[in-house]
Amino acid sequence: MRARLDPAERYGLRLTLVGVAFVLVAIPFATLTFQVLDGGGLTRADGHVADSLNRWVHGRAGAVGVLQAISWLGRPPLLAAVVLFTVVLVWRPGHRRRCVYLVVTSLGGGIVDTLVKAAVDRPRPVVDHPVATALGKSFPSGHAMSSTVTYGALLIAIWPWLPHRLRRVGSVAVVVLVLLVGTSRLFLGVHFVSDVVGGYVLGLAWLAAATAVFAVWRQEEPVAAIDADEDPAGAPSA
Repeated sequence: MRARLDPAERYGLRLTLVGVAFVLVAIPFATLTFQVLDGGGLTRADGHVADSLNRWVHGRAGAVGVLQAISWLGRPPLLAAVVLFTVVLVWRPGHRRRCVYLVVTSLGGGIVDTLVKAAVDRPRPVVDHPVATALGKSFPSGHAMSSTVTYGALLIAIWPWLPHRLRRVGSVAVVVLVLLVGTSRLFLGVHFVSDVVGGYVLGLAWLAAATAVFAVWRQEEPVAAIDADEDPAGAPSA
């Protein structure tokens, strides 16, 4: 109990989240980016994987349909609709900052992805038997990053309302959903492996940093009401 009354303890997790975000960007994401820009060994392996997955999917109309349906779960219009629906349900006195957190984190993630795509300027894979098309540049995967950020922020935003028995189920469901969205982009031949991994890493970094920043911005509640079990990672609330 005394540790929870200590301001240093209460802000410790937030500083940890900022540190995690920095490490993710400075090491794995920077490594992936340099590999892509320099045409390193990883990018050559990427091309072989893209061709192999494309050959497996080609001619399997049923598989392509399923993969496209999964891919839709990471499309900006659907993610925006999910965020809007959640905000409509949650928007009420005492929870408005939680809604702002969800909207700004999701929207900001999309902006970051667009800026990085423009800076890296990586073309999409060219495969022997295209089964799908996609606009824009390839690195990082917008589907992978946006689904990581949006579904992750959504889970954090609604965490206090989830029954305890559903919290682990919800966490696993989000992880599986995000992995499926990224994997579908690989099998559809519109991304390299490094694109999807880069999207996951950058998405996690943005999610961690945004959660930490908004947790500091939150209106201070009575110390006794702050419970990490009820509001993980210092998720913002008003």
